[in-house]
Amino acid sequence: MVGVWRALCAVGLALIGWCSITFLFPRMTQAEREARVQRWARDTMTALGIGLVVRGTPPAGGPVLLVANHLSWLDILVIHASRYCRFVSKADVKRWPLIGPMATGAGTLYIERENRRHVMNVVHQIADSLRAGQIVAVFPEGTTGDGTGVLPFHANLIQGAISADVPAQPLALRFVDDATGKDSNSPLYLGEETLVASVWRSVAGPPFTVVVSFGEPQRAGDRGRREWASDLRDEVERLRGS
Repeated sequence: MVGVWRALCAVGLALIGWCSITFLFPRMTQAEREARVQRWARDTMTALGIGLVVRGTPPAGGPVLLVANHLSWLDILVIHASRYCRFVSKADVKRWPLIGPMATGAGTLYIERENRRHVMNVVHQIADSLRAGQIVAVFPEGTTGDGTGVLPFHANLIQGAISADVPAQPLALRFVDDATGKDSNSPLYLGEETLVASVWRSVAGPPFTVVVSFGEPQRAGDRGRREWASDLRDEVERLRGS
């Protein structure tokens, strides 16, 4: 019954989020929108029974490229609860019920990873957003991992920070089982699993807490995008295990 109640609360909050973006955002300033999104994300995590621990220092403002590992459909919600930013997400998210319209309203950039021309167009959009002083978050693994480690980073999206000459800040996500203190599998979203199945396991499974660890911002210096992507991946791995 707890899982059903949490799922109903999540749907209710999703509807509230959709209404806010549709009817209130046009009359809000950007700062008000960002505060609204962050508050909504935290309220949703509370309703779902998910704890949040933030370590390190989130960026006070942009421009900065947040570079994170990717584990779950929850990742965007969790990072928004820690610090509002624009996301680069797979194109499929745009078509998800309720979540898609909200992600679009919150400024998400969508990427079709199999289309090289589209990827490069998104890289240009990332660079433009960074030049405009925004915080943009990317998941360079390109897919969700199983939580036991960080997959190799694709370097394409890192190019946006190089082109705009702005820092990147590593960010590590970890889901921790409240009872055991070990990694939790409940919120993982892997392979051919459906979104509905993953959401249900997240709300009905054992309680867990999300640990969000922010590292120190760094600039590319004389590193190319592949070398920088590799170094950022190593730092995210270190943060995840700390």
